[in-house]
Amino acid sequence: MQNAGLGGWPYRRAQLSPGRTALLFQGRKTSYAELAVRISRLADRLREAGVGKGDRVAYLGPNHPAFVETMFATHVLGGIFVPLNFRLTAPELDHLLEDSGATILIYAPECATAVRSLDHQTSLRVALDHPGPGEAQYESWLAGGAEAPIDVQVGLEEVALILYTSGTTGRPKGAMLTHGNLVWNTVNLLIGVDVASDEVTLITAPLFHVAALAQTFLPTFAKSGCALITSSWDVDSCYDLIEQHGVTWMFGVATMYAEFARSPRWATAELGSLRSLMCGGAAVPESLIRTYQERGLVFCQGYGMTETAPGATFLEAGESIRKAGTVGAAVFFGDVRVVRADSTEAAPGEPGEVQIRGANVTPGYWNDPPATADALIDGGWFRSGDVATVDEDGYLTIVDRVKDLFVSGGENVYPAEVEKAISDHPAVVEVAVVGVPDERWGEVGRAFLVCRPEVVVSRGELREYLLPRLAKYKIPAYVDVVERLPRTGSGKVQKSGLRNLPLPTELSPR
Repeated sequence: MQNAGLGGWPYRRAQLSPGRTALLFQGRKTSYAELAVRISRLADRLREAGVGKGDRVAYLGPNHPAFVETMFATHVLGGIFVPLNFRLTAPELDHLLEDSGATILIYAPECATAVRSLDHQTSLRVALDHPGPGEAQYESWLAGGAEAPIDVQVGLEEVALILYTSGTTGRPKGAMLTHGNLVWNTVNLLIGVDVASDEVTLITAPLFHVAALAQTFLPTFAKSGCALITSSWDVDSCYDLIEQHGVTWMFGVATMYAEFARSPRWATAELGSLRSLMCGGAAVPESLIRTYQERGLVFCQGYGMTETAPGATFLEAGESIRKAGTVGAAVFFGDVRVVRADSTEAAPGEPGEVQIRGANVTPGYWNDPPATADALIDGGWFRSGDVATVDEDGYLTIVDRVKDLFVSGGENVYPAEVEKAISDHPAVVEVAVVGVPDERWGEVGRAFLVCRPEVVVSRGELREYLLPRLAKYKIPAYVDVVERLPRTGSGKVQKSGLRNLPLPTELSPR
């Protein structure tokens, strides 16, 4: 095949394992052979609509087989796929569509209201169901395409995806990922995890997020496994699907795993089919890792970001107990360093910025040369903006985001450290800590707690609990008990909104 990128994968898989189940969605199975035909038909229709090399095709909606089909069909033609966060508002989507220059928008019915409110006009809109005036209906439109395979020359250096960062601070930037970035990330993942051809991978996290797409779906596809796709996360459904389909592998963020372990079904559910659990997206409390290990489950985590496709480090199963609490060491084909402000390497245990280099690292941001120049330095090292320590064995422990660090009375405070101490309180389910202005100290901490049902932790009680555990300047001056924490589409806590909330009148002593 001329197509060396992801567009060649469906045809290669259809040739090698035509009868194996590629996708399972709402009880409906699609074999690799069937999927390749559908992708050809869709690619043919996209080509008729004017999509060629370098053109952008956007998809908006919850997880669905159409996401997979649209991505591969775009890559068959050498186009660039732009998956959009379906939780965004019309003005936010307008910016992403305008910035990417997408010419085609395929969308799910759940997003119809937002789509109808868009100012940006693509040349064609395709609705999975209930199309509006002038729009095509996905299934009937796809059925009109030719099923013959299409082979366009595509190199690994060409851009495959524009993934817009979750935008916890400022306006989202479009990280470009090449076919090579995604191929090498898949190789790194397959080296770190023993993915098998009979894998049944439960994908509940949104596929527009790079972790669900590149850390679970693509490796499963490459090994001819079955991707069990759900449109949303639900604890009970997760238990049901594991038991019904013998799920062997799943990915989630810490919040999802915490909810899963708090379920009344946790102690008695049949989880024997699970071979490995992967967690990422945010720091994971060590107590949560131990909860899964005590249940006899292999719980691995890694560290990365959209711009690294995403794997930068990984904690392999063999070290998951000895190095629990770390995010592992650099992936096999990649380099990671922790540096001081002057770019010299930090000593073991000394906090510094994480920087990543390798074939999985983005070539830059779409239409944003200044941001690219700021992020990529010294011959290709990507500046993560994350603070970590590295131990003598080269294993990283993430401390915090550089931007989340605040200075209180001249002392650096890393909110992640404070959050870890608070999360050990038996009444606390989740916590987020931010720095807020203070006349005397410059900044002080403010903690937002989600507590267990019918339990409330007072400001004074939390202070007493933390006094033996943290220096006084690290103890939050303000404590808010909330029902839930605001999150981005990728599951990360959106701290920018928390920082802007009015301050309570009461202040803890220091």
